[in-house]
Amino acid sequence: LVGMQFLQILSRKLGSLEMLFQIPFCQKQFPYTCLSTSASVYSKKKKGNSYEQVDQEKYKNLVHSVTSYKTSAQTPETILEEDNLLYGPPAKHRPPVKAGTKTPRNLVPLINPSKRILPVSSDSNVPMKIGLQRTKMPSVTRILQQTLSPQQVFFLERWKQKMIEELGKEGFDEYTRNLFLQGELFHSALESIFLSEEMAARDQGEDDAVAGYLSSVEHVLEDISEVKALESGVHHETLHYLGLVDCVAKYRGQLCVIDWKTSEKPKPFLQNTYDNPLQVAAYIGAINHDANYDFQVRCGLIVVAYKNGSPAHPHFMDPDLCSQYWNKWLLRLEEYVDKN
Repeated sequence: LVGMQFLQILSRKLGSLEMLFQIPFCQKQFPYTCLSTSASVYSKKKKGNSYEQVDQEKYKNLVHSVTSYKTSAQTPETILEEDNLLYGPPAKHRPPVKAGTKTPRNLVPLINPSKRILPVSSDSNVPMKIGLQRTKMPSVTRILQQTLSPQQVFFLERWKQKMIEELGKEGFDEYTRNLFLQGELFHSALESIFLSEEMAARDQGEDDAVAGYLSSVEHVLEDISEVKALESGVHHETLHYLGLVDCVAKYRGQLCVIDWKTSEKPKPFLQNTYDNPLQVAAYIGAINHDANYDFQVRCGLIVVAYKNGSPAHPHFMDPDLCSQYWNKWLLRLEEYVDKN
């Protein structure tokens, strides 16, 4: 019964029946596939296409522009035009200022342009030792201590609390006193070395507290010559601050402000010395603007000595590096002046 109804339907649509049998044999030999497809079409209700109801003529230009754009290659010009159309022209603004590029208000030069630089000679074997002036001018150490960053204050306080927990309050006070005393003895021993080798040898044998430090800096002392100043006071006549310089001498042929430091932990890199480079730069600027000194200094040297006698770490600061730390020192000095 189903087969008879199917043949009746096909007999009513002669045109469709003719088409079904012509297309497969004219193109490819797949009659069964075509026949089943036609049967499927006529066995189900044909769905309407919503696009057929759209006014094709009205949107002809739009369709053409979209299809032509997809097939065309993009160029930088077309991309720029598209960006301008979607987002507008790019906003022009100044790039953000990087941290640490702040410029001091008072750019006093590190080298004094009005001071005549005399040739360094070794005519006098006695280094200069000028007493520190007791005035109202702040010291370099005080300025740096009162302008520590919040991060520096945090780590310093945390270290202090940790030491108090281990040693107790009285033990910590004694520990700091011993550190200060060892530093003084170490500086005195170095001064003796530069003034008299015999006295230095005697002091080194008598005082075991600094024997390790002296052994630590032995290889550095071999590169130092022509000592110009020892434990000498300096003051900046323009910026009005003062300090006490450990040593001014030649290190590998370069005249330097030398700062001797002691440490229980290795400090192989300059950044491990925290604010010491700023201190050296401040001393260099003070010497160059102090009338008591008939020479100028352009370089610095920080020597970190160790109590166990391991080789000290010398950190040389060339003129460019000294200038960078000089600008940082000027900012710290301005911060101190603003606070006080």
